[in-house]
Amino acid sequence: MGTTHGSLSINSENIFPIIKKWLYSDHDIFMRELISNGCDAITKLKKLEIMGEYQLSDDNKFKIEVTVNDKNKTLTFTDNGLGMTADEVNEYINQIAFSGATDFLEKYKDKASEDTIIGHFGLGFYSAFMVADKVTIDTLSYKEDATPVHWECDGGTEFDMKDGDKATRGTTITLYLNEDSVEFANEYRAREVITKYCSFMPTEIYLTNANAETQYETVNEDEVLESDTVVETIVDPEKPEEKKTKIVKRPVALNDTTPLWVKHPNECTDEEYKEFYTKVFHDFKEPLFWIHLNMDYPFNLKGILYFPKFNNEYDTLEGTIKLYNNQVFIADNIKEVIPEFLMLLKGTIDCPDLPLNVSRSALQNDGFVKKISDYITKKVADKLSGMCKTDKESYEKYWDDINPFIKFGCLKDDKFCEKMTDYILFKNLDNKYLTLPECLEANKEKHENTVFYVTDEIVQGQYIKMFKDEGLDAVVLKHNIDQPFITHLEQKNEGVKFLRIDADLTDTFKEETSDDDKEQLSKDLEILSDTFKKALNNDSLEIKLEKLKNENISSMVTLSEESRRMQEMMKMYGMMGMDPSMFPTKLTLVLNANNNLVKYIMEHKDSENVPMFCSQLYDLAVMSHEQLSPEAMTAFIERSNKIMLLLAK
Repeated sequence: MGTTHGSLSINSENIFPIIKKWLYSDHDIFMRELISNGCDAITKLKKLEIMGEYQLSDDNKFKIEVTVNDKNKTLTFTDNGLGMTADEVNEYINQIAFSGATDFLEKYKDKASEDTIIGHFGLGFYSAFMVADKVTIDTLSYKEDATPVHWECDGGTEFDMKDGDKATRGTTITLYLNEDSVEFANEYRAREVITKYCSFMPTEIYLTNANAETQYETVNEDEVLESDTVVETIVDPEKPEEKKTKIVKRPVALNDTTPLWVKHPNECTDEEYKEFYTKVFHDFKEPLFWIHLNMDYPFNLKGILYFPKFNNEYDTLEGTIKLYNNQVFIADNIKEVIPEFLMLLKGTIDCPDLPLNVSRSALQNDGFVKKISDYITKKVADKLSGMCKTDKESYEKYWDDINPFIKFGCLKDDKFCEKMTDYILFKNLDNKYLTLPECLEANKEKHENTVFYVTDEIVQGQYIKMFKDEGLDAVVLKHNIDQPFITHLEQKNEGVKFLRIDADLTDTFKEETSDDDKEQLSKDLEILSDTFKKALNNDSLEIKLEKLKNENISSMVTLSEESRRMQEMMKMYGMMGMDPSMFPTKLTLVLNANNNLVKYIMEHKDSENVPMFCSQLYDLAVMSHEQLSPEAMTAFIERSNKIMLLLAK
């Protein structure tokens, strides 16, 4: 064949610059595309062999070789797949967007399955021009008596094609990198990109540095392979029978061609799951447990989702779900296919049926994607509910770590919430795990349809003791997600309400009083209210006087649950730039008429020390509700010292 000169078959001269500059969001993705093309060429040849249409005549294993040359500023991709004839180069290369993979599948659709054929659109090759001023192809078809072909293009719409000199089956693509992209000729940068996109491609990938010094290794004589390049035989004079052989160091594949997710769950051990987790996510803390997804109908989906040990704060929860298409990395955390709450997990999902856009970097809008998302949600809910039913002990052991994830899932996904409602646990004051119905049953006699909760077991210790003395129970809800979650549960369960134990529950803890007692309490409250407001310089302070059963409690503050929820909401708005002080917290100070300190203040209201006692009593009450401000804490300590001096005299 003589030299052929022609023009690429493009509908518009403007489309080529678009392909080069804007088709792919990430510049380094060209490496994924070219290696994927090599994988396709090898996969097609394997299928032809299986179908009896081709007989391999050599023992060389299938592989893809990437060679970097930083001196020449070139990057070379070589596969030993089926190669191309001149006609096929014309068809698949010179006509942009004619996919060889699609054509192959159409031709053999009755004889071969579609799995592991990666390409779809025929545009991947042209991603090379994002980084190269010039690209050449040297290819030799597997077909008998085929003529090698050499093709080159300098990035415009014209190419040159002629007979080549390639002597082995397959294709070599050479990129002459532009000045802005010479980084990709660096061995370490190339390794980084290949690891990012190609770690699990189905064909072994090797990286070679054309300018690196040859490296050697020594093996036992019986370990030498036919493919090894032997340098010398080493004989130890003291042990002549133990011969060693020095060989050129064997290359090591950069990828794992059979990642754990492609195996059946029954074939995988716990250790393999843990090793895979560490390798992929570089997290050396063991995951709590995992879910192996393995589905063939109505769509093909495989993957592994890991539940890591979460951090304590909700805003630090973040995971990584890596999405693959036929073992080719697509992206992290694509929200269309992975429900938002699942992004707190770590894992891999491989779905060849995903409707990707032409650059394979995003999903196209498709109702099918929603079905995949729903399936993944269902499998996670099934795993969690199944664990609760069959292995309650493990479920409870994991609960403190996984409950933020489950609660977030319930807030974000109604179907997930419906499936998980009966398997949501609450840890009570005795560290026992209860379901919502069990929580409601605990306080049914005195407070029907009410769940009491604690957010800080130390600060709210006084209230906890009062609760236990009354035979009441409460659950511990100290995570940031708990406030919106309990509001969600109230909306989903009509009549159910959650109250923090420092809500206005004085009726529960006070003695029964006669009408005469109530009249006297009303008179005393008027005196105490005036005394405390003057001492605290707070005319708006709301004060109540009750005869509490526990005379050791002098005072406490209460806050209505509605005000508390508003306070939490204002904190959220405060983080968004709004001033929470626009909606100030209004606490109620409850004084215990049975307490000796309160009686003293009542009887000695005109004493010079009473304002100090009032301030101290108020701060003590607030401290059982929330932390004092730095200024208030400083004043409290100074005041405590003065009181101790008075007692010492």
